[in-house]
Amino acid sequence: VLCAYMILGHPSVVFNERGEREKLLVESAENFVKEFELLIKTILDGSSGACILKQPILDDLSPGSSNYQESSAVVADRKKFRSQLASFDKAWCAYLYHFVVWKAKDAKSLEEDLVRAACKLELSMMQTCKFTAEGQPENLNDNLKAIQKEVMVDQTLLREKVRHLGGEAGIERMEVALSEARTKFFEAKGNRSPLATTIKNVAATCSSGESPISDMKENSNINDKRPSQAVQSMFRVPSSPSESNTAGITMSNPMTVSSTLSEKRPTENEQMVNEILHGFLADSSSNIGTVEGGFKEKVRETMEKAFWDVVVDSLRGDMPDYSYLVQLVKEVRDTLYEMVPKGWKEEIINNIDLEILLQVLESGTQDMQYLGQILQYSLGMLRKLSSPAKEDEMKRSHDKLLGELTEHSECNNSGSNSFVIAVIKGLRFTMEELKALKTEVSRARIQLLEPIIKGSGGVEYLQKAFADRYGFPSNASVALRSTAQWISTSKDTVEVEWNEHVSSFSALPETDHAQPFVATLRSGHGVPDQRQSTIPVSDDTGLPECTGQRLDQLIRIGLLQLISGIEGVQMQSVTETFKLNWLRLRSVQSQFQQVIVIATSMLVQRQVLATDDPNITPTELESATSQLFNTLAELLDNFPDVSTAKIMEVMLRSSSSSSSGSTTGSPSDERTESRKQILARVFLKSLQTDDPVFKKVSRSVYCAFRAITLGGSGARGRKLADAALRRIGATKLTDRVVRSAEILIRAASISQQVHGPWYNHLV
Repeated sequence: VLCAYMILGHPSVVFNERGEREKLLVESAENFVKEFELLIKTILDGSSGACILKQPILDDLSPGSSNYQESSAVVADRKKFRSQLASFDKAWCAYLYHFVVWKAKDAKSLEEDLVRAACKLELSMMQTCKFTAEGQPENLNDNLKAIQKEVMVDQTLLREKVRHLGGEAGIERMEVALSEARTKFFEAKGNRSPLATTIKNVAATCSSGESPISDMKENSNINDKRPSQAVQSMFRVPSSPSESNTAGITMSNPMTVSSTLSEKRPTENEQMVNEILHGFLADSSSNIGTVEGGFKEKVRETMEKAFWDVVVDSLRGDMPDYSYLVQLVKEVRDTLYEMVPKGWKEEIINNIDLEILLQVLESGTQDMQYLGQILQYSLGMLRKLSSPAKEDEMKRSHDKLLGELTEHSECNNSGSNSFVIAVIKGLRFTMEELKALKTEVSRARIQLLEPIIKGSGGVEYLQKAFADRYGFPSNASVALRSTAQWISTSKDTVEVEWNEHVSSFSALPETDHAQPFVATLRSGHGVPDQRQSTIPVSDDTGLPECTGQRLDQLIRIGLLQLISGIEGVQMQSVTETFKLNWLRLRSVQSQFQQVIVIATSMLVQRQVLATDDPNITPTELESATSQLFNTLAELLDNFPDVSTAKIMEVMLRSSSSSSSGSTTGSPSDERTESRKQILARVFLKSLQTDDPVFKKVSRSVYCAFRAITLGGSGARGRKLADAALRRIGATKLTDRVVRSAEILIRAASISQQVHGPWYNHLV
């Protein structure tokens, strides 16, 4: 039904061409939609009794009565409904027939376009690699081998599409077309004809009667060389006539298709190596890259609970289903089998016999004895595989569990419910222990590999994986389009940002600890003196500053501009070189925005308190600000998506506590409500992007992040960040800025090592 409305409302989007089949489909769709709407109108606007009143009731009514006249109207409505339903059914059948005919023809047309795309790729690759009738040259360089490999990958994907559309017969037609294309290529080469003519002939062949799919284009009104919109959307083929008629395919085209079609996702090993290089173990709970970890954990817990509920339900009732239970025991057995040495494998198979378990369960006795033996054996094997330091503790917990299960079964041996509870409790405990053991083994393996990965091994591994995905550095301008655009954009601002950074350093000795305080908001209340900086006096350690090397500048400033943008960082929006770290960058962006919110809250609260209570002392003002900072920092650390209403509630609470200390008695309800309204109005206004306060705060926060990102996290960078935050009375946020900006420094440094060859071709 929706397709019919789409056909009538947006025919240019639905159809690539307008032949006889399309014309008949439009006509049948028009008739179907008309009958469909009439049927709906009949149902909605007809008598309410038309579908409810039954025939025996009508028979009991006497002619001439008012009820009889009403019932006659009902009968008329019923006849009208039946007539409309018959008309609708006829229109529906006609529309469905024409839709199926058109769809089958459309599938054939799409198959032809896919075959043509495969032939063009084949011809381009054969010309680029200088194929001869004897085969491919033996001395292909790395670039040509990469092109050949990518074309094979693209053709594999095209084959899958063709198989989906036409089955094995479609694959056979594709192979015939490829064979003909190769033959024509060698004939053209022998006749010294240009490749453009060869491709044109191939396109014509795929559309003519010579092709095995000759009937596909009988109603086509479009240029044979122009692919359908479906192919254009899948492979980003140029749609303009000028682009379509450019028959020669350049060397970059296979890589372009590859980068948009067959880009592989990073493997778990790549992610693990990347996390280790950034200083975080892959399974570490403190991993800054897993911004969605909390949400995913909740989803996992919910799904796990739902799964165990299903298992419990399957074991209850008169006809219990033991398939889930047997499958879980099989999972325990298979996991142990994979982890134990070779000599223990047969023992595991013998002790956890699924056939015997199934026979015992299907006997209907619901006896825990054999299942208990399996659990006891599994837990014993777990202790053997665990570290000796944990063996005693594990034995105590295992014995406690087995004792509880035995006691529970003895106390409730007459009911099936006790069997279900005991089974679920035992299996769930065993699988959690298995999960903990696998985590322990993974952590041990990572610790063994960590020194190698943190050396040159990790960088080399990521370089190789990146090359496998995007090709060699010489092809960077084609394969890394997002990265090329990102570097080009950064070039426009890197000189300005770097010069501002250097200038701020040169002015730092004269202004350090003597920064003139700007007016808070627009009144005359200055920020209290914050000469006691949060910077450690002698701490000159930390991540290194930018030395001024061009590539280092570009990457650091580019990342800084990315995380300071208003639009949220998404995997699609980051460059190819930072796909592995997009969550890490989004985490830094979240911290950047949190610093702005906290700084604005402190600034607004300080202004409102100073205006509302002229007698408040600097100590009380600073105490209220400190309380607000501590509460907001803790709140945002635990709940990053906290609402502005909650933030204003915290602001009001901390400002009320300061007022109660500076005045006799607690503030009145009227005064509290007035302060609440002022706080809400000023705070919300100050978070608008066009507000002067927001611009000032966000600029100071940006300068603080830039100070660490370019100046390093040692004493020099921290002093500069502290000076930037002191202008808005937010030096308490220096440590938070340093921790977040250090993530950018690490990401930039590691990316420069891993992707340096690709960057050098783009700079």
